[in-house]
Amino acid sequence: MKYLISAILLAFTLGSPTQAEDMVLENFKSSPETRWRFVSDQVMGGVSQGQVSFIQESDTSFAHMTGTVSLENNGGFIQFAHDLKTKPSAKSTGITIKVRGNNQGYFVHLRTSGTLLPWHYYQAAFDVTETWQEIRLPFDSFKKSNRILRKVPKPTSLKSIGIVAYGRAHSADIQVAEVGFY
Repeated sequence: MKYLISAILLAFTLGSPTQAEDMVLENFKSSPETRWRFVSDQVMGGVSQGQVSFIQESDTSFAHMTGTVSLENNGGFIQFAHDLKTKPSAKSTGITIKVRGNNQGYFVHLRTSGTLLPWHYYQAAFDVTETWQEIRLPFDSFKKSNRILRKVPKPTSLKSIGIVAYGRAHSADIQVAEVGFY
């Protein structure tokens, strides 16, 4: 009987898919302004305005994006983005972010080696509250912006990640303390 139990446990262990460990990409502690950039729809004629600042509180460091998203002149976004130098594992299944804000909806935008044009990206929505929360966005929940893109972004092909206020006229106020992969 004990050999049967051992064989079953061994088969279960060997047959289990290996999960990627969580990987912290950014915790905003050491010169994040050298890795993140602010971008608005003004690069294409829009009039949205905003900024990102990097704040060090006693126990937490974070990026704080504020601004006004306007739909005038075919605009509609502000974001802060990071070009990835470290890629997630091929076994990664999604993005994790630690956020708080003004009880509004925001987006994560991903660009990959397949998003060749500036208006190509993958997008996943999330809502923030006034208290810190961890949000997990599986890669298969990201919607592609164009039909020529593959259905689900490949973790190893990721080139950049953006935190975005998008698509409607509103005041943006979001704080992000951590970005990573799981």
